Amino acid sequence: MSKQIFIPLLGKNQKIIGFEEKNIIHIKGLFHQAVSILIFHPIQKMVMLQKRSYNKYHSSLLWTNTCCSHPIQNESILTAAHRCLIEEMGFDCYLENKFYFTYYKLFNNGLIENELDYVFIGYYSKSPMINTQEVDNWKWIDLNSLIQDINRYPNSYTIWFKIIMKYYLNKLNIKFYN
Repeated sequence: MSKQIFIPLLGKNQKIIGFEEKNIIHIKGLFHQAVSILIFHPIQKMVMLQKRSYNKYHSSLLWTNTCCSHPIQNESILTAAHRCLIEEMGFDCYLENKFYFTYYKLFNNGLIENELDYVFIGYYSKSPMINTQEVDNWKWIDLNSLIQDINRYPNSYTIWFKIIMKYYLNKLNIKFYN
């Protein structure tokens, strides 16, 4: 986390009240915005996962949704989602915001996530061109296998991804083509 990135701080009403440097936000556990993107294969009924890079400041080498990030100062949530998809996975596609949720997590390294996480879905059928500074690996996996794997190996997945899969999977309203 070397370069300074300022992300939106949120008040109790979930409105932006200012901006703070990303490192400070995660050290102090300040409430902030985030985006999580899930990309589904339109025909094969699979979701694209990424394994986070060992360079990540927390949750490194864990499996998670296709990509995730924070909006930066003066950037919309949707623009942040597209930027993240391009920067981490090397492609872009239509994205639809499905819902948002909040969570708080203190990590073993002392950093804190206190986020309002906007969840987007999209459809894509090709292989990504991953940014190896951000992503260690990726895979397509069908939802039933994914749910079984999360239940079997919960420590292999990020906290926010497990929350999405446990509490919000029905809100994704995924549409596959036959």
